[in-house]
Amino acid sequence: MLFSSNVFILAFLPATLALYYLLAGNRQARILLLIAASLIYYGYWDVRFVPLLVGLALINWSLAYGFAKGHGRYLLGLGVAINLAALGFFKYTNFLLTNIYGALGALPPHADIILPLGISFFIFQKISYLLDLRRGDKHIYNLADYCLFVFFFPQLIAGPIVRHNEIIPQFDLDPRRPGMWENLGRGGFLFVVGLMKKVAIADSLAPAVDMLFAKAHLSPLNFSEAWIAAIGFGMQIYFDFSGYSDMALGLGRMFGFTLPVNFAAPYRSTSIREFWRRWHITLSRFLRDYLYIPLGGNRQGGLRQAVNVVVTMLLGGLWHGASWTFVAWGGLHGVALAVNGAWDRAGLRLPRALGWAVTMLFVFVGWVLFRAADFGTAWRMLGSMAGANGLGGVRIDNQNVLYIAIAVALLGPTSQDMAFQILRPRRIYAAAAGAALVFCLLAIGGRLQNEFIYFQF
Repeated sequence: MLFSSNVFILAFLPATLALYYLLAGNRQARILLLIAASLIYYGYWDVRFVPLLVGLALINWSLAYGFAKGHGRYLLGLGVAINLAALGFFKYTNFLLTNIYGALGALPPHADIILPLGISFFIFQKISYLLDLRRGDKHIYNLADYCLFVFFFPQLIAGPIVRHNEIIPQFDLDPRRPGMWENLGRGGFLFVVGLMKKVAIADSLAPAVDMLFAKAHLSPLNFSEAWIAAIGFGMQIYFDFSGYSDMALGLGRMFGFTLPVNFAAPYRSTSIREFWRRWHITLSRFLRDYLYIPLGGNRQGGLRQAVNVVVTMLLGGLWHGASWTFVAWGGLHGVALAVNGAWDRAGLRLPRALGWAVTMLFVFVGWVLFRAADFGTAWRMLGSMAGANGLGGVRIDNQNVLYIAIAVALLGPTSQDMAFQILRPRRIYAAAAGAALVFCLLAIGGRLQNEFIYFQF
């Protein structure tokens, strides 16, 4: 069930909200309702994976509870190992088989394994809790609260990666507390903004981007086609994923919860370090807190810091997908972050405009590796972007949408600032949001739906 689907918007969400506020006075009842609704939401995609979702939650909670009762720190390590084993089996089995058999010069077998939706996100969420306990955190929650923490449907499939201490304390808050209508209104507005990002921009750009990358897989593009493909995909993935995050934050607020911001205008960054402080913020901090810092962070000199950041980003690239192109993309960003760190330590600075231009050039060239089906396609794309195959020309469907996307990404307030800080209650804003929602519903009903890009991760 997609957030950007009529069944979610017209049936699932209104029914869940209505029942939730009817049960708002009973903490246990409203928690159990959200757990049940979240399992229905997940099972709508493929009910066969609900036992995996529930089983992992029960195992993780049991190990954490056993640790709290003094049965040994090894339980936490066991939990991390079980989570990584589940992620490795579903996501990387075929990748490992292909590379092992390829190294031996043999034809690899193919395991028919379906990747459970959102497994990378809910595995990281469970791991973060176990590692927090290992570091001395004393929070042990009852089973229902823990299950809602890991099942809550707005953030279950593609984040943001929420930490236990960010959401579970909010379960005690009465949804009908003062500010309820403001939460519903502002949350609903942000949901519609995210829906517009997804339906009106990301999904409108997708056909042209897919067509150009498919063409590049077979033959070189010209200069114009290659750059339109790279910039188009950069805008598509941004509005797709930031749109999802806006919808998740908006939904959370509609239920009375504040979820962490996941995007903060990343295409306005003037350095690659700033980009990663603004792009997929909850993943960046997970990698920083649970990988980069344990490796030593920046505590052991510049060279060791460079190694740590490259290793972190290599693994971050692999987290995105079982392909060497993702690893290369992560490594490329790791090297750029290491260079950025050395540059800063040397006290060097670029003018802001030049820093922005260099950063965006790097980011959008990097998106080619992220999107390309293989290195051959990426190499042909990069050659074309360098002008190796002539300037040519191209006109894509919905080209005006690309110009709008660029303007929105670079100008004006962020969607979160607009929804939660800038706008004041006005009928005109409500009418505009209602009209946008109707437009999206009609657009959704009139074409094939595109899944969110990050669902594959």
